[in-house]
Amino acid sequence: MKKVGNWLWGLVLVALGVILGLNALEVTDIEIFFPGWWTLIIIVPCFIGLVTDEHKWGNFVGLLIGVCLLLGCLHVLSFDLVWKLFFPAILVLIGLTVIFHGTAKSAVTKKIRQIREAETVDTETEEFWATFGEQDVNFDGKEFEGCRLDSVFGGIDLDLRGAKMKKDAIVKASSIFGGIVIYAPEDVEVEIASTSIFGGVSDSRKKRAKSVDADGDSETSGKRTLYVEAICVFGGVEIK
Repeated sequence: MKKVGNWLWGLVLVALGVILGLNALEVTDIEIFFPGWWTLIIIVPCFIGLVTDEHKWGNFVGLLIGVCLLLGCLHVLSFDLVWKLFFPAILVLIGLTVIFHGTAKSAVTKKIRQIREAETVDTETEEFWATFGEQDVNFDGKEFEGCRLDSVFGGIDLDLRGAKMKKDAIVKASSIFGGIVIYAPEDVEVEIASTSIFGGVSDSRKKRAKSVDADGDSETSGKRTLYVEAICVFGGVEIK
């Protein structure tokens, strides 16, 4: 899907370049900066995301909002009404995301639930916060069994490259108007389950064979997996 995304972005840039060139040569007179042109900054990425991204909910919402704003600028819809409903709609969407996050029946979410059910009642998950600031968390030489990261208008860097992982672990990451970077060990598989609105999770590491089959069981005996369960609202989580 990444190749498809590159093709789509390439076509958008080529089309824009051709239009600007033809306008400069006075062959055409296509008005690029029409009323509401700025809404394309929302519409185009969300439309491409619907084609390329695995998790499409956030892109669909973004596309819907972008189209509504464009129609408001073109006076097809009442612009005052669009603006009045914009922020309430965002709050509702964020609330629904938090309420229904993790209800998907995918193999990854199923495995995450199995790990949690196997944990003892006394197990305490370490929590790290970054609000209007930054925090660097390093588990070098330490045993890692999972943690929770919450970034609100801030940033968190979690370095697990030197951590000791004896079993599968879960990182529950919440990024709201913020950013989280997770440096995963090279010998550990990474599986992602995310819910995103105007944001998302990206894995910039080299693609590895999937270690979770249709039943949520590990295909490779003894292979450890880092599960990243993320909520992204106007924010992002990157795995390196």
